[in-house]
Amino acid sequence: MNTRGLLDQLLKSGQDMLQKKAGGQRKGDDKGALGGLLGGGGLGSLLGGAGGGALAAGAMGLLLGNKKARNFGGKALTYGGLAALGVIAYKAYGNWQAQQAGAPKGEPQTLDRLPPAQVELHSQAILKALVAAAKADGHVDERERTLIEGEFVKLDNDQELQHWLHAELNKPLDPADVARAASTPEMAAEMYIASVMLVDEENFMEKSYLDELARQLKLEPGLKTELEKQVRQATL
Repeated sequence: MNTRGLLDQLLKSGQDMLQKKAGGQRKGDDKGALGGLLGGGGLGSLLGGAGGGALAAGAMGLLLGNKKARNFGGKALTYGGLAALGVIAYKAYGNWQAQQAGAPKGEPQTLDRLPPAQVELHSQAILKALVAAAKADGHVDERERTLIEGEFVKLDNDQELQHWLHAELNKPLDPADVARAASTPEMAAEMYIASVMLVDEENFMEKSYLDELARQLKLEPGLKTELEKQVRQATL
C-alpha cells in the first residue's frame, strides 16, 4: 500500500489551490508573506509542483468540504508535500525539546529524516489522521464517502489502499482509534499537525475533536502549543 505517494499528491495539490487563490487576491503582490512562503528559499524550496494536479485537488476538496474549500487559502495544508510537513514537525518538536528541561533529547526523527519504510508508516498514520479530521464537522455522509472513494480510485487504484480508505471513512469518529496509529512521539506530532491543518478551529465540533485527539495522543501542553504555533506561522 503506497500511502506515501498518495499523501504527497494530496498535500501538494493544496499548494496549487493556494497559488490560484493568491493570484486572484494579491495581483502584483509577490513579496507579501504568502508570496514568500510559496517562492524563494526556506519552505518554498521544498514545495515543487502540484503533483497529482486536478485529481488530487478534487480528492482534497472533498475531504475539506464545501465550506472549508472556500476558505482553504488560510490553511497550512497548502504549503506542500510530505517533506514540508516533516520540516514543520521537526521544528516544532525541536523547539519544545529546547524549552523543557525534562523533555527527551536527541534529534527528532520526523518523516523528512527517515528511511522509506519508516516514512510509509508515518504516511499511513498521517492519512488516517486526515480522514478522521475531515469527518470532524459531520459533513462526510454516505454520498460524500462515495464521492471521496471515487476520487481516490482515480488517483491510485491500489485495491489494498481502497479497502483501507473505505474502512476508515465508514468508521465512527474516534480520536482514541486515530491516536493508536502513533507509535512514536514524532509520529503523534505529525498527525496532530495534519489534523490542525485540516480542521476549522472556529467550529465547535472540530475544535472539540482536535482537543480530544491531542489528549489521546498524549501530547504535552507545551508541545501542543508549539505545534499549533508552527502551523500558524506556516500560513503567514
